Amino acid sequence: MECYVQRKAIRPDFRSLVIWCEASQELHRRADSYRDHLECSKGCNKKSIEKAENLTSGFGSEADLIVPFSRNLPLNDGLRFEIENSSDVKVREFDIPLNVYRAVLEVEVVISLDGEVVGAVWPFTVVYTGGINPLFWRTISGICSFDLPSYDIEISPFLGNLLDGKMHELSFSVTNALNVCYVDANLHLWLDSKSGKTEGKLLQHHVVPLDVSSVFDFKGLNGTFVTNTTRFVSSTGWVKSTYGTFATKYVQDLRYSNTMVMAKDGNLQIVNQTIRFDDSVYAKLPASNVESKKSLKRFRLSLYTDNVYGGNGTQLMVTNVTLGFNEKMFKDADAKLPTSLLRNLQEGNGVIVVKYNVVISGVGSTQQSYDYNGDKFCYSRNISSSNYIIVDDEVRKTCNERSKTLVGYGLTRWWP
Repeated sequence: MECYVQRKAIRPDFRSLVIWCEASQELHRRADSYRDHLECSKGCNKKSIEKAENLTSGFGSEADLIVPFSRNLPLNDGLRFEIENSSDVKVREFDIPLNVYRAVLEVEVVISLDGEVVGAVWPFTVVYTGGINPLFWRTISGICSFDLPSYDIEISPFLGNLLDGKMHELSFSVTNALNVCYVDANLHLWLDSKSGKTEGKLLQHHVVPLDVSSVFDFKGLNGTFVTNTTRFVSSTGWVKSTYGTFATKYVQDLRYSNTMVMAKDGNLQIVNQTIRFDDSVYAKLPASNVESKKSLKRFRLSLYTDNVYGGNGTQLMVTNVTLGFNEKMFKDADAKLPTSLLRNLQEGNGVIVVKYNVVISGVGSTQQSYDYNGDKFCYSRNISSSNYIIVDDEVRKTCNERSKTLVGYGLTRWWP
């Protein structure tokens, strides 16, 4: 599943959703057909799928095999793992075919392979339609709230360890998890159809331990929390197949910053949060050329809430929220200019009137600004709603028109 836009994922005719995070039906169909892979005997590992003669490193091509990771049958309440706290680790044993030359894990957690951290995901903050203030999401839903985005971790450098015909362990955990986090994964595998076995070696694996800095200053119920966190993972390895030797390097650089201010004895809260999620893949091909790609993501959340008390048991709950992401994609990881740029931003303002703990009235409005610029396709949409009614909707599909995406709602101050 991908949350960044593709031509087929845009639904400009669907008024209540500005961005449609469309799940790949083909991915799930193929995942279901291979769900029994983990229970196969070693004879299953010799199966391969015929590929086209012109083979590349796998960039831009679909995987030959998708192995899903989820809870074992029988199930009473869904397939996903349930992670209840930070010490809860879900482990699944697996093996892979012996002729794999590339492997990518689609997931949303901290991932360990045979006890070693191989990657992590700090996901975009998704707000469901009842979150913060329900009036924000009528009729514009929260970004990606209808289809949670997933993220890719390149584990090709570790194929030298996995191609030994033995069972291995994949572990899922969530740092500082609260009850409950739902997690699953799909392992995408590219197979060498001309050989029953490939070989490889892990050359380098470097993990900088999670670094957390937390500072707080409080007097009574009023004060400030400041939290900053970083994580870095780098891995390099090679795989030899009938098509030649592929060397792959994968790098993750993650940074998190959160500031929370509480005032008026806890009745006023201000939150500003930024997640920086950068990753890159370098693949050296047999012809000595190098293919690479890079993604620079920024996930941001700003929240302001204030409870104003009146007479006769009445209070006003004032809430403002700004939520969005900015993603730059590079087909060449060393390029200075991105191949595509996606900005998706929502801003909501609302007031709820409560009397004796019962909501008696409320107003809410939301503006969303969506802008995608690629080398072959552009799309922009500005939309706003107020009290269940769409009050403005502007669409632009050409790249040569002057973009009004950020200017129209005064949101430029929010982006770097």
